[in-house]
Amino acid sequence: MVAWQDGQRTDPAACREQDRGKFEITHRDGRARLGRLHTNHGVLETPALLPVVNPNIRTIEPRVMWDKYGIGALITNSYIIWKHDDLKEKATKDGVHSLLNYPGVVMTDSGTFQSYMYGDVEVGVDEIVDFQRKIGVDVATMLDVFSRPDMKLAEVEHAVRETDARASASLKAAQDTMLNGPIQGGIHRSLRQISAQLMAQHDFAVHPIGGIVPVMEQHRYKDYAKIMMATLPLLPPNRPVHMFGCGHPMLFPMSIALGADLFDSAAYALFARDGRLLTPWGTVRIAELVDWPMLMPCVAQLTPADVRAMPALEQENLLAHYNLEMTLAELARCKQAVRDGTIWQLAEQRSHHHPALREAFLWLTTPPAMQRGVRPDLFYTDRDAARDTDGDQGMWEDAWDWVVWSQQTPRSGGVLWGGDDTFVRPHIQKARLLLHNRWKPLESRRKAVIFHGIRGPFRERLSEVLVWLKHHLDEVQVLILTPVGLVPISLEDLNPFAHIDAPSWVLQHRPEGLWIQRELEHLGLHECTFATVNVASDGMKLRLEEALQQLEITTLDVHSTVTREDVETARHQLRIDQAVDKQMVLLNLGRSQAEQVIDGCSFVVNREGRVKNVNGVAGLHLLSPRLRDGGVSLTNHGAQRILDLRTESLPTSLPDTVWWGSASKGPAVVVVSADAEPFVRKGRNVFHGFVLACDGWLAPGEACLITNEKGTLLGHGLAQCTATEMAVFAKGIAVKTRGGVGSPTEE
Repeated sequence: MVAWQDGQRTDPAACREQDRGKFEITHRDGRARLGRLHTNHGVLETPALLPVVNPNIRTIEPRVMWDKYGIGALITNSYIIWKHDDLKEKATKDGVHSLLNYPGVVMTDSGTFQSYMYGDVEVGVDEIVDFQRKIGVDVATMLDVFSRPDMKLAEVEHAVRETDARASASLKAAQDTMLNGPIQGGIHRSLRQISAQLMAQHDFAVHPIGGIVPVMEQHRYKDYAKIMMATLPLLPPNRPVHMFGCGHPMLFPMSIALGADLFDSAAYALFARDGRLLTPWGTVRIAELVDWPMLMPCVAQLTPADVRAMPALEQENLLAHYNLEMTLAELARCKQAVRDGTIWQLAEQRSHHHPALREAFLWLTTPPAMQRGVRPDLFYTDRDAARDTDGDQGMWEDAWDWVVWSQQTPRSGGVLWGGDDTFVRPHIQKARLLLHNRWKPLESRRKAVIFHGIRGPFRERLSEVLVWLKHHLDEVQVLILTPVGLVPISLEDLNPFAHIDAPSWVLQHRPEGLWIQRELEHLGLHECTFATVNVASDGMKLRLEEALQQLEITTLDVHSTVTREDVETARHQLRIDQAVDKQMVLLNLGRSQAEQVIDGCSFVVNREGRVKNVNGVAGLHLLSPRLRDGGVSLTNHGAQRILDLRTESLPTSLPDTVWWGSASKGPAVVVVSADAEPFVRKGRNVFHGFVLACDGWLAPGEACLITNEKGTLLGHGLAQCTATEMAVFAKGIAVKTRGGVGSPTEE
């Protein structure tokens, strides 16, 4: 967000000609993304709000929007301009930017919404697009067919098919002008999917999600969420998604978390005309206020009573500024949350501000009912009530996978406990899925000791006990019970498991046997008996002794000492366990491959006893456990060792993303062109447009290996996208390179 200011702001510079129409991602938090859309009137940073400007009624002048607030784009209605002779003449002669006195990006609507509000429009499909092109808009909109939630299924299907039928002619009329391709389908999942698939086949620049205004007006936010989940996974990810008509800040966090890039609304002006103020938690009336719900710059020296005393037009203008400032502030808050990796938590917090929004959020994060015939009158909690029990039960799981598998994990920083919502946060679900799908226990382990009762770091409390268990009972699997699931002791410092900042009662409650049993099964410990040990207070060894007795291990004295030599041997083996298990979960290696990578290794340890570096047999640095998030960082030698052990063939294409079935196949490989090779060898980032192939399990934030077409390692880094995204983006960073191998002569 640019700084607000008084005075005139410099006009934006056009993007490079070769970049016009391209969209790139600069930051992401799962499906939420910050991006840049390149146009002739500047590079628009997204997510962005496009205020609706009626060329006949300018509550806030467009030039003020640019100069004061730095608003990079607005939307106006080409049908209104076309219909009014004076506007049409000036726009045709001088261009729409001159008509509006606005230097930034101008998007225009086509009249579809007018047809919804007032009936049929009088302009033709080709004619309105050609008109938008001639008046110099940056992004035009085709004349689609609006679909309302109360329409019959056949009527909605007609809207979908007719909109698609108009696409080719509209694109032809647009020529080199970027064109919106709206998605219709009402509240019908199947028709939304059909519309998305059909429109995705055409060369549109942006995809607005149409037909959502009546859904929002009726507070049907669960249907709003379903529309997004039905549509967005099927749209090309290199095209911004525009929530057509959505401009209430209350909906921004959830929408952005699910992948929305653009918003537009006249609410800032319409609500002001009615004496209403927008806030992130709803709408309030100026007539009822003694103090401001949030203090904005435009009212910093005024009270609500002062504003009520103003003449009507002056009050309307001031409230419009207030609404616009409030909306921009919430959008900035969302953008920062994306940078911080907390957009989902923000959506979680905002969901409590309106019951319909809470219903939508709970539906998003709640698995469907496991059995048919559930009686709604017997639901006891909001989350129980959010479960799908009707005909589409379970049909949305692919869309939820689309959200979850794009998350980055592990992350830096603590995880603030937010009740049941914490467990279903997508990045925590992703961490659990990686653990459950990639970590493989030793087959010999049929008994488990589970420690619980404290928050991480666990090693400070358990170091002596772990050495004793490793020396005497290596056949026993040791695990930690965290608020978000079981984790092997070798991964005790892994985020998010080790970094949950939860109330003491969450940590201290009695472990639930059935839940632990399900967790063990998720970890592949299907026939494993277990005993739990609370380590929160004195007497831990006595409780461990009792736990071992439950496991029918009675021949050992937990108070017995271990010789110094055996302590060092046990500690070394614990470090090996850690290195192997982290490679399995974070580098996607099978157990045998992970063991081969570090065969004969040695460790560099800091003063606290934590491993800094893992070195190979020749003293070559292979990898380093990260202290801040429990992750693992590769080196060039480690990357080469892993590539040498790879059994999968080198990828030869850019496939669709594969969520399942890729465990133990190793880090994804990214194959780059010869043009990129010398730069990657120097440690430069890999950019979209230079990638020839990659593995389907490529995922944001995960380690990957970078090779040329011959399979020669050029470097390694962190992927910034999925395989599907790799195939379509033409601009932006594809892989952040963390190490280049140097020139061929240096190998």
